[in-house]
Amino acid sequence: MTVSVGVLSSAHVHTDAYAGQLAAREDVEFVGVVDEDPERGRETAQRHGTEYVEDVEALLRRIDAGVVCSPNVDHREWIDRAAAANVDVLCEKPLATTVENARAIVDRWRASDVRIGVAMPLRFCEPARRAKETLEAGGIGTIRSISGTNRGRMPGGWFVDPYLSGGGAVMDHTVHVVDLVAHLTGQHVVEVYAEIDTRFHDIPVEDANVLSMELSDGTVFLLDGSWSKPDAWHTWGDATVELTGSDGTVAVDYTDQSIVHTSASGPDAGVNRVFHGTNTTEALIDDFVGAVRDNRDPMTTPDEGFEAVAVVEAAYESAETGKPVRVDR
Repeated sequence: MTVSVGVLSSAHVHTDAYAGQLAAREDVEFVGVVDEDPERGRETAQRHGTEYVEDVEALLRRIDAGVVCSPNVDHREWIDRAAAANVDVLCEKPLATTVENARAIVDRWRASDVRIGVAMPLRFCEPARRAKETLEAGGIGTIRSISGTNRGRMPGGWFVDPYLSGGGAVMDHTVHVVDLVAHLTGQHVVEVYAEIDTRFHDIPVEDANVLSMELSDGTVFLLDGSWSKPDAWHTWGDATVELTGSDGTVAVDYTDQSIVHTSASGPDAGVNRVFHGTNTTEALIDDFVGAVRDNRDPMTTPDEGFEAVAVVEAAYESAETGKPVRVDR
């Protein structure tokens, strides 16, 4: 079965990566691109050998599924328009810029037959898959603490416009690692204490943040999600998570594509380091196309995307009040 897919806005920096995958797949008809910026939309369509479509509704009538790559603030509007046309959706993260809008998207998803996925590529890397297997097998015993990083570059453009993005580095980077931790552990963040600032760039949103969180089972979770990665770096990005347990640790590095499993000290101690070069964009699109074709939910569903948005909103409230904040569900 061939799945017909369109790109709904090409504003996001990841648009070309998704479009390239869609154009290369034999089981996908890449119908076209629609964009609120006609020049940008035409250029995107031309780069990937597809059509620029001026009329949103005209494109929605021609496709089975759409990939939403708009500014964050417009995610709900694009999802609502697609769902009204019975078009399945893969939406860039975060699901929305507010808990209110994220909850409305979840309600829409639950009340309809439309499949909606959230682009959370960290779940698809081989180190994360192996880490989940290790945790489920009890490989590190009881989890005691978790630490993570997502220290990427400041993307500029609409990402630093508070209205269009909904915030800065917290909005952009927190959701990835928070989602991965929930996926790996089955636990959810219940409380956040956040410190944020603007230290690296002259922009109207925060570029530095440290979040101290508590999971539903009491585990402590610390995350640095700043836009602080220097130009000279051994990988293109920085997204890591390390889980420390009663019997060992497991560490995942998404951009270095490695996993290090250190067993407990003693005569049986050892380190297992594996390198894998997973193309997570390919895996993400493959999962979404398969979900549309097989009429199943994609890997990351709106209710899971909602969880990450709720953590972000609590983090901003904590930064403003200077106090820990319970996560609103």
